Amino acid sequence: QVQLVESGGGSVQAGGSLRLSCVVSGYYFSNNYMGWFRQAPGKEREGVAGISIGVGTTYYADSMKGRFTISQDVAKSTVYLQMNSLKPEDTAMYYCAAAYNPFISSLVNIAQPHTMKYWGQGTQVTVSS
Repeated sequence: QVQLVESGGGSVQAGGSLRLSCVVSGYYFSNNYMGWFRQAPGKEREGVAGISIGVGTTYYADSMKGRFTISQDVAKSTVYLQMNSLKPEDTAMYYCAAAYNPFISSLVNIAQPHTMKYWGQGTQVTVSS
C-alpha cells in the first residue's frame, strides 16, 4: 500500500520559515517524480515544486523561485520543502504527490496536479501578517 505522509506544517508570521517533510512508503521511491502542491480555500490546486528522485533535477513554480527549496533524502524515502520568507498568500494546505515520469510542459516547467498518481493527506500552512 502506497503511503505519502506529510508533516511540518504550522502557523508562522510573515517572513518566517517552515520545513515540510513527506515520507513515502510502499512505493519504489527512486526514479520517480515527487512534487509539492498546495490548495488555498476557493482556489485550484497548484504545483509548488518538484524533484526527479535520484537525478535531483528540480522544478519550481515561478512565484516560489528563490523562496522555496525542494530536496530529497533517497535513503529515507523523504522529500523536503524548505519555505522561507513566507507570505500570507502562501497560506494553504500543502500536499506531496508522486508519479512516474509525468509530463512536464516547457511552458510551466512543473508537473501539474492531474499528472500525479499518489497523494498524501496534506499539512496545513498558515501565514499571518
